[in-house]
Amino acid sequence: MEHGHHSGMWLPDEPPTWGRMFLPHLDAWSVLPVLALLGVLAYVVGVVRLRRSGVAWPWWRTASWVAGCLSLFAVTGTWLHGYAMVLFSVHMAQHMVLSMVAPLLLLLGCPVTLALRTLPRGRGVAGVPRALLLDALHSRLARFVSHPAFTLPLFLVSLYGVYFTPVFDALMGDPIGHQFMLAHFTATGLLFFGPILAQDPWPRQVGHAGRMLELLIPMPLHAFFGVAIMMSSSLVVQTFVDPPAAWGVDPLTDQNTAGSIAWSFGELPTVLVLAVVLFSWMRSEERRGRRIDRVAARTDDAEREAYNARLRAMAARR
Repeated sequence: MEHGHHSGMWLPDEPPTWGRMFLPHLDAWSVLPVLALLGVLAYVVGVVRLRRSGVAWPWWRTASWVAGCLSLFAVTGTWLHGYAMVLFSVHMAQHMVLSMVAPLLLLLGCPVTLALRTLPRGRGVAGVPRALLLDALHSRLARFVSHPAFTLPLFLVSLYGVYFTPVFDALMGDPIGHQFMLAHFTATGLLFFGPILAQDPWPRQVGHAGRMLELLIPMPLHAFFGVAIMMSSSLVVQTFVDPPAAWGVDPLTDQNTAGSIAWSFGELPTVLVLAVVLFSWMRSEERRGRRIDRVAARTDDAEREAYNARLRAMAARR
């Protein structure tokens, strides 16, 4: 089964089929899939603790978090991960799931809110994790890495800067570099979508219009990245130059597929995020409307009262 020209990294021997794609496979380099499974465990423990203390937690948040962890596992803890070492198309699907699908699902799970509600408070050792989390949220570093002047370029560098420079081939040839790249894709997605979705306390709060802008600015550049790969008549990266001959894969055709995956993937998450932002905008406008009505009702009464008092005073003076 083993066959490894990728410096000690595991590769499947048989050609990819949908049946083989999601067979589990873990080895010494499986950092992300193990973290994903621990993430499910920690979250469920948190929800159980919260429920026991009589506080409700929306089921769909739990479902979203679990789906996010499972999507991480699906592209890093399975045969797909092995195929992503040899086929550009599979690698690109892996990249898109790590940077756009998993982060959105994880963020909708509100892990920070859950942690702040379930971690013990207090001054002793028990209260340390919660205090550290709060410090991290309010730190200068957190404000810096959640600023669009950092997240937008990071998002674009993870596309153009990785694939159109020698960086990609260098990282793919090294197990640690490869793990770093996968983690980088995931972190980039979390940092980019975090302030836009704004489901959790985040180091930087942005208004609804600003969030729409942050979402829409990189989208044409994302689409263009996919088109650039699709249109390329030569191979963009060297890693996928010689897939196993028996698989009958043409590297250029496969690269074309990779480009179309990158191009089409931008749309769906964007529409989902736009819907979330618009929905929360409408709700906040409704709340504001109700608040203004309440204030108006109060001040209206006061004004009428003052007017009547003035009339009475004038009548008394006559």
